[in-house]
Amino acid sequence: MQTTVLKLERDGDLKFALLIATGSYIGLRISDLLQLRWCDVINQEYFTIIEKKTKKERRITINPELHEILNRLFAKINPELDQYMFVNRFGNKPVSVQYVNNKLKQIFTKYGIKGQFSSHFMRKTLGRRVWEMNEYSDRALLLLSQLFNHASPNTTKIYLGIKEQEISNLYLSV
Repeated sequence: MQTTVLKLERDGDLKFALLIATGSYIGLRISDLLQLRWCDVINQEYFTIIEKKTKKERRITINPELHEILNRLFAKINPELDQYMFVNRFGNKPVSVQYVNNKLKQIFTKYGIKGQFSSHFMRKTLGRRVWEMNEYSDRALLLLSQLFNHASPNTTKIYLGIKEQEISNLYLSV
């Protein structure tokens, strides 16, 4: 993820460098991510959002590494503070989910990235990183299920492809 963000930034695709970094650090669904405005994140320690799908309020703390990326890209893009972060070419509303998914497919192909070509990969990236950094613990799965508003840690395991991986590992261990 970090390498892709740097490559996109180098190649001048600042909007998608920003999208992938932000999405991978905060784990919002794309419908919520696209509604963010610069004033929500610049010089803020956290922000609060009402999730579209669940209608639940969620407070999101902004990671210091994400702060660096946001500040760097804000300076390069130089938008108005009340502007959407992922604004369309007309500058009046966010890009569409369909546009994001099509563009991600192009980016993944361009940089030779294998895997899922949808906007969901950012949310899953956060989940996988948290699970890995917490040594694949059940506690991490429990916290992730709360973060993602899943019904149970089992749902989170399925969502992250962990069950499938565990079953595959069984075959390999025989």
